[in-house]
Amino acid sequence: MAVVDHRTATFTVAGTVAGNRLDATREALRTDHTVLWLGLLSVLYNGILAFINHNIVPLSITHVAASEGLIMASAIIYILHKGIYETDLPAFLFLLFTLIVTIYVSVLNRMLFIDHFRNVLIIFCFTGLGGWSNEKTMKLAFRWASFAVMIFLIFEIVSVPFYVSIVHPSDYFANTRGLLPLSYNTTGLFQNALGFPERFSFGIIDHRSSSIFLEQVSLANFCGVIAVYLISMWEKLGRWDRLLMIGTAVLILVTNDTRTMLIFCFACIVGYFVFPKIPKNFNLALMPLIVAAGFLVYVLKPNATGDNFTGRINLTMKKIMELDPLAILGLSVDRVAEFADSGYVYLIYAATIFGVIALWLFVCLFPAGRTAAQRRCAHSLSLFIFLNMMIGGTAVFSMKIAGLLWFVVGYMRFHDSPRIRQGRPADVLS
Repeated sequence: MAVVDHRTATFTVAGTVAGNRLDATREALRTDHTVLWLGLLSVLYNGILAFINHNIVPLSITHVAASEGLIMASAIIYILHKGIYETDLPAFLFLLFTLIVTIYVSVLNRMLFIDHFRNVLIIFCFTGLGGWSNEKTMKLAFRWASFAVMIFLIFEIVSVPFYVSIVHPSDYFANTRGLLPLSYNTTGLFQNALGFPERFSFGIIDHRSSSIFLEQVSLANFCGVIAVYLISMWEKLGRWDRLLMIGTAVLILVTNDTRTMLIFCFACIVGYFVFPKIPKNFNLALMPLIVAAGFLVYVLKPNATGDNFTGRINLTMKKIMELDPLAILGLSVDRVAEFADSGYVYLIYAATIFGVIALWLFVCLFPAGRTAAQRRCAHSLSLFIFLNMMIGGTAVFSMKIAGLLWFVVGYMRFHDSPRIRQGRPADVLS
């Protein structure tokens, strides 16, 4: 029979705990440059490619896809090197389920369709990176990304010709997306950023700003990402970080003419005080409530059209009610391009109703809800995703937006609780 010296065991445990605390302190003070650069590149890669396209050598869609693939491959290698833990399983199982749905849809339609799998892979990669990030690395990623967005936004506001001379959005989208500029667009800007006279505007510039993103929708949604970050991390941010984030968000709001993000940012200001009082699982009711509210708008104003809030809601509701029954089971994926401006319908066509349910559950249940800050993060994430899907398309799933968005969600899920490795319980007293 083995004899255990309890005093030795006590000192061993105490020494192990002290050592773990010291390691945690050192880890918190170290910048993880791999995570930092992957986070930054998720926001900046299109701007970098546009600079190369205009000033060095013309590029194509292949270069864009390869760049995204390289970022995600690097993230996957990093995550696998760290190991898969029990608390990582929800994201891993979500990715696996999406892969099964992707194979099912591709086989039924006799065509390879991986759009939705790509979107979920981005979520998996950046929740993983965020989960392994420390506070210093995350703050640096958001600080430098916001600084870059602000600098290029100032360039665009002060001098459009100078901004175009750096990145030339029109040429970039022509070469990499096949979107040739219309005859009246001689500015060099992406034509959708030109807007039109009837659109809501603060009148500061004569088009919708785009900054480093080259197009207006991603810049608007980046404002929402900043809002999620601020509401989640406000108590841990210093004065200069707060000023930078708020300044960037305000500059976007007054130049981008985005009604949705203006509403969302005000909701986050109120939500800072309200969200901690709401149970996290309330998020499960948020998407049905938003869809029900959209249906009510449609009933009250069935003839509303145009690029305004009620018009966009009505467009989505009409497409929902006109759904091809076969699309619910993934048999009409060839029509998915028709619904780029209606997020819910696009997802049904791309991922089947089962894929939509899986996304809904993941968005609502994956974020942590133990602390007030985590509940702020969880509620603001759900509002951001589900509101956007009602009045817009799939822009919130692009790497430019989803990268840092899910980065902060992953960080908030793991930063105050250790991972537990599957099947390998800690055994201090072996």
